[in-house]
Amino acid sequence: MFRKKFGDDERVGRACGLERGLDVVPEGEGAIAVDRRTVTKSAVPAAAALLAGGGVAQARPAQAEAAQAEAAQAEAADDVTVRLPAPTGPHRIGVTTLHLVDRSRRDPWEPEIPVREVMVSVFYPARTVRGCPVAPHMSEGAAELFTTLGPMGHPELPRAGVNWAATMTHSHADAPAQAVRRPVLLYSPGGGDPRAMGTGIAEELASHGYVVVSIDHPGDASAVEFPHVMTGRDKVRPTVFRGDPRLDPKLSRTMIATRIADTRFVLDQLEVLAAAGPNPDVEGHALPEHLGRALDLRRVGVYGHSAGGTTAAETMYDDRRVGAAVNLEGYLDYPPNKPGEEGMLLPIARYGVDRPLLLLGTDGFPHRKVLERSWSAALAHSHGCTRRRQLDGAAHGVFTDYAAIAPQLQAAALMTADNRITLVGPVAPEESVPMVRSHVRSFFARHLPPL
Repeated sequence: MFRKKFGDDERVGRACGLERGLDVVPEGEGAIAVDRRTVTKSAVPAAAALLAGGGVAQARPAQAEAAQAEAAQAEAADDVTVRLPAPTGPHRIGVTTLHLVDRSRRDPWEPEIPVREVMVSVFYPARTVRGCPVAPHMSEGAAELFTTLGPMGHPELPRAGVNWAATMTHSHADAPAQAVRRPVLLYSPGGGDPRAMGTGIAEELASHGYVVVSIDHPGDASAVEFPHVMTGRDKVRPTVFRGDPRLDPKLSRTMIATRIADTRFVLDQLEVLAAAGPNPDVEGHALPEHLGRALDLRRVGVYGHSAGGTTAAETMYDDRRVGAAVNLEGYLDYPPNKPGEEGMLLPIARYGVDRPLLLLGTDGFPHRKVLERSWSAALAHSHGCTRRRQLDGAAHGVFTDYAAIAPQLQAAALMTADNRITLVGPVAPEESVPMVRSHVRSFFARHLPPL
């Protein structure tokens, strides 16, 4: 369970309106279950077998492609479908996707791309969801690539046996928004992770009256699907990472600088949208009704996991538009240039910040000693505005959708108990999911309350 740690918490001042004590845990979390479906029709595999043999030369390409697609769908249907826990708030949720392009920056990871592209999902309280389908957790192309690239970033994940494209959210695509100004929270995922793995917390916040903008950082995120192919990249863009970015100081600095620039750019585009300016989506995708009217950019927060937590904290330091931030176990320093040296502290750790910052960690993070230096520095320079909490019995991935997904994979014999503990810890999702949600939601409710 969560508990307070370190003497710095006791010095939290009134300047930022921080309160002592544990946050209230919401009740009524949705059930988490595993859905295994089996295709029994024999015609699909038979057609696939025919096309794999001598019949291919006689089949037209379109027929071959259709049969192969059906065979792939049949195979995927046999795979496990994981489910996300339901949000607990009173609002139904809408979601839309925006393709944003910053023409003032070149892509840092791919020299052939002359602009910086960002894909975001916007979750918001919906006026009605009638006639609006429930959105998938991942797009089909991103899910297909994630099957291969997900285990590269998280070796605990199975390399087969999961139909990642079949998981559904609790949000309805392009539902009309409530025409009520609401606080805006931006989310930056962990290094190499897709924005989809932060869906659970995003939906929880949206169900309680926030607009949440989840950001993919292309070239960094494991797999990002765009509306179309562009010079220099495919429709689905894979990560450039092949290991821990912290092991390469130059790459790590580029990653953090790019993420901060991405986040501030997204905030710029939201300002255009809120001011009833031109549609920021470069595809001209029709926006949900009243989406711009739902954005209250006088109340902006940022939260993120791991490298996204670093991004959230430093974005608040750099940008006065951000009024509060949550760092979910992200470093506040750069990696050292040489082994044995100490990395340079980020400005927020060196100088502190005059707005509320929550540092939320786990006892199962293997690099706690390295993390401790920069977090202690941030607390020492907090001006009474930074506090720290810890989740015991948990590991680094507990702040993401893996908290709910990993136990389901273990139950389906696709993940060992040791791998589940490595990824999210031994804590049960019935405890960890509501506790993480509660700490993030109550923090923002205190400092950026919805109407």
